[in-house]
Amino acid sequence: MPTINLRGAQKNYGVNSANAVADLDLEIRDGEFMCLLGPSGCGKTTTLRMIAGLENLSGGEIRVGERVVDSVQQGVFVPPEKREMGLVFQSYALWPHLTIERNTDFGLRLRNLPKAEREARVERVMQALDIAKYRDRYPSQLSGGQQQRVALARMLAVNPGVLLLDEPLSNLDARLRLEMRAELKRLHNEFKTTIVFVTHDQWEAMTLATTIAVMNEGTLQQMGTPNDIYDRPANRFVAEFVGSPPINILTFGKPGVSDIADKAEAYFAKNYPKLRGIGSVGIRPEALEYTLKQKSVPENNFGVEMTVTGVLPTGGSWILELKSQNHTLFLTTHALPRIDSGERVFVHAPPEALHVFNGDGRRVNEADTLLRKNSYN
Repeated sequence: MPTINLRGAQKNYGVNSANAVADLDLEIRDGEFMCLLGPSGCGKTTTLRMIAGLENLSGGEIRVGERVVDSVQQGVFVPPEKREMGLVFQSYALWPHLTIERNTDFGLRLRNLPKAEREARVERVMQALDIAKYRDRYPSQLSGGQQQRVALARMLAVNPGVLLLDEPLSNLDARLRLEMRAELKRLHNEFKTTIVFVTHDQWEAMTLATTIAVMNEGTLQQMGTPNDIYDRPANRFVAEFVGSPPINILTFGKPGVSDIADKAEAYFAKNYPKLRGIGSVGIRPEALEYTLKQKSVPENNFGVEMTVTGVLPTGGSWILELKSQNHTLFLTTHALPRIDSGERVFVHAPPEALHVFNGDGRRVNEADTLLRKNSYN
């Protein structure tokens, strides 16, 4: 499938309403697993529907390779059935009166494929998705995860150039979601299909995608690999939306509101006087460490004394709730904490773990070089 390009794509549902999607520039390359990630109402499903042809653009254009499939200016609109794309909804939309095999080959029958080719395709995808043994059953006789596999098989059977998935795992329980994530990853590797996946679940995006596009209020906030999104968030919204527990944020310029932020501001003034206009600093919970002795805090690290107010086990790790005079931080550790609530500890983080944002919430890229340089000196 050629590259899909959205250029200045807009969607507006009324003259006086805000844009559901505003000036969106997005490139989806052949064979990519792209996740559109963001909170409810951010425009991710609208974007998917515009790509599929279920929504007309209000402005801009969409190209598939050199072919314009939607353009207000040029007066072009290619209907969904001619875009060679398959769409799987949040609801499985299976025919209850048809067997699993007939549900799977439904699209192929509509295309009047020869019987031998149709049967070969259906057998391949049913084997790949481990549903061949259910071929004579009906949807009501399958579990949610099995029905989800049937919906995917039906789309894969028609061999679409692009597979569009609109939160397809949200109806499944935690175990089935985990299994289906692994299944989708395997299918992507096996069929090499371009996949565009809409989700508000950051862990689905992080574990599945080759590229993540983070959206908020109809605009693209950042696009990159899962590691880029997590390790170098482009702004505070991305930093706070991606991560669990969420990133700790220290806001500068408000003396007395947070004693920890005040100490962080003094730390930067002393160690990085060249940095100007810092609005806030973020620290991932897993980047924080603690020690019982102040002398054990490395010299270049940002460190503060706090009180442990909670030790929360999560299975394979623990979350520590830490409080100062008027601020709370969260720290995660994979080592069993040997401390109890009420104990005083020294919490610290290395310079390279500090995410610096300006007053508008945008990442201060020049700070990264300074922080890494200072860390290794």
